[in-house]
Amino acid sequence: MIDIRHSDERGRGYHGWLDSRHSFSFAGYYDPRHLGHSALRVINDDRVAPGAGFDAHGHRDMEIISLVLEGALEHRDSAGNVQRLPAGEFQLMSAGSGIRHSEYNASKREPVRFLQIWIEPDRAGGEPGYQQKRFDTVPGLTLVASPDGADGSLRIRQDARLYQLRLDPGQSLSRGLETGRRQYLHLIDGELRLNGCELLAGDGARLQDLTQLEFQAGDRPVQALLFDLP
Repeated sequence: MIDIRHSDERGRGYHGWLDSRHSFSFAGYYDPRHLGHSALRVINDDRVAPGAGFDAHGHRDMEIISLVLEGALEHRDSAGNVQRLPAGEFQLMSAGSGIRHSEYNASKREPVRFLQIWIEPDRAGGEPGYQQKRFDTVPGLTLVASPDGADGSLRIRQDARLYQLRLDPGQSLSRGLETGRRQYLHLIDGELRLNGCELLAGDGARLQDLTQLEFQAGDRPVQALLFDLP
């Protein structure tokens, strides 16, 4: 089963300083048909105005992944982490028993664009955690997050794996899938043919009961995220 949701079908939250596209129900946007996929609960494509950002607020029992696409974010949290997140780096904050953090556009002149992703953990509580890393941008699938930190990936508190997919124009790639798992693909940039289905930037695809994925890039480089979920 491949269920595609096109970019222009996503929800939108516009607050002047923030323009956000919601792949799943979030905050003031609610659609009972789009409440998440397995443990994946949120994919927000956020654009934040220069000098603006999210004031300190709390989270608990959630694995929160951020990927900056343009610009840079300034991060502060109640565990003492003060970090700058430039474009191309991944951040994983495990909220655990509770943490407060703020996120601001690091520039006073240019907007920042980043993906905010929430994945439910497989257990409640625990000490909050923070990880940040840049991964190779070579073509293919690169493991970004996994429950055991395999291949230098970020360690996530869920039986889930996040891959970064990059393809050169015209490049193809095949991947076998484990029986009983679910997947979700979010296309960040480029044009992608997935098992014969056409996707454009911002599109998402719920994947279930498949044994093989066939990726084929179009005329532009492809950047996407592939989630392997319980």
